[in-house]
Amino acid sequence: MRFLLGRVVQGALVLLAVSFLTFGLGVLLPADPARMVAGPSASVATVNSIRRELGLDKPFFEQYTLYLTKLLRGDLGRSYKQSASIAELLISRLPATLLLMLGGVLCELMLGLPAGVIAALRPGSLWDRATMGLAFLGISLPQFVLGLGLLYVFAFIYPILPLGGYGTAAHLILPALTLGIGGAGWYARVVRSEMLEVLGQDYVRTAAAKGVSRGGLIVRHALKNALLPMIAMVGSDIGVFMGGAVVVESVFGWPGIGKLTWDAIRVVDIPVILGVVQLSAVMIVLGNLLADLAYPLADPRVRYD
Repeated sequence: MRFLLGRVVQGALVLLAVSFLTFGLGVLLPADPARMVAGPSASVATVNSIRRELGLDKPFFEQYTLYLTKLLRGDLGRSYKQSASIAELLISRLPATLLLMLGGVLCELMLGLPAGVIAALRPGSLWDRATMGLAFLGISLPQFVLGLGLLYVFAFIYPILPLGGYGTAAHLILPALTLGIGGAGWYARVVRSEMLEVLGQDYVRTAAAKGVSRGGLIVRHALKNALLPMIAMVGSDIGVFMGGAVVVESVFGWPGIGKLTWDAIRVVDIPVILGVVQLSAVMIVLGNLLADLAYPLADPRVRYD
């Protein structure tokens, strides 16, 4: 309980710091929100009236205090461009982002875990070198390059999947692969490294000498220990993906929080940008907290005293 309380307090401080930094950067942006709301042809008097109405004429710390007070009540403000509540905008985009997050994490695990295991079982082999090379390539490729490449091959040259959109399982495949391939490369490298370390331990060699099958050594010892660092990685990925995969959603026209963020960046809709950043921070903190709580379930030797 003391550990949990400490992590909650730590997470709250992180969220407070994020809110201060993002609000400060929003104020420093070379854009006039009042002019954006009023329109390019509005008079100076109208712009000044809107500025007072939005509280933009107040000192910085007074503006931030008002913003933080609303934030603590769950009020993220209203969009300058869409004239809608930011909370409503985020909630409306949440199902699509949740679906993409699940698809991306599933692709990471389905591709990265088997690749890492097979590479660890045959270190130095052609398969090991090829797998690690592909893992490095997946990590290095920018998501927009990978996404456009997958679209070109599987939606243009061989039109077996849709070019973009949302609504069916076929629409999910390419965005989820684009989101998951980079993470799968990291997972493969971590699993390979952890398994090689465990397979070289004395207790594993002793178990093998006592007649424990190779399958038992892999599953009960090597793989179990290799999965521990992946818990933290999955927790972090869930938080990041739930905050919106901006590049992937923009490339595929996926109507999630990432697409909402990109649209807000293009028109400098500062309240929406701040709302998405705060949501992303909350999701990352929660993802890491859940990963910490899952460690003792995966490994009984771990105890938080």
